[in-house]
Amino acid sequence: MSSQKYASLRYTALRFALLIGCFAVVYALCYAHVIPLGVGSSNLMWMVLLALVLSAPLSWVLLRKQRDAMSVQIVERVDRAKAAISANAGQEDGV
Repeated sequence: MSSQKYASLRYTALRFALLIGCFAVVYALCYAHVIPLGVGSSNLMWMVLLALVLSAPLSWVLLRKQRDAMSVQIVERVDRAKAAISANAGQEDGV
């Protein structure tokens, strides 16, 4: 249960770290002139967008286990909320 407790936080942190890693790779490739630089002052925006495009499929493959753990955590929270709502509705009907 403890490993499930911070599943959303863990997934978000790993997703952010993957984005930062992709940005570092794109940054290095841009300044090594392996991939083209942006036009004018759009270079930073170009690198961020390219890092986002690269990190999305990588996170889909690499973070599957963490994403599944996060979905289990979310389902448990929703089920508890539904149970609390139905218990409250039962109390109101009984009055």
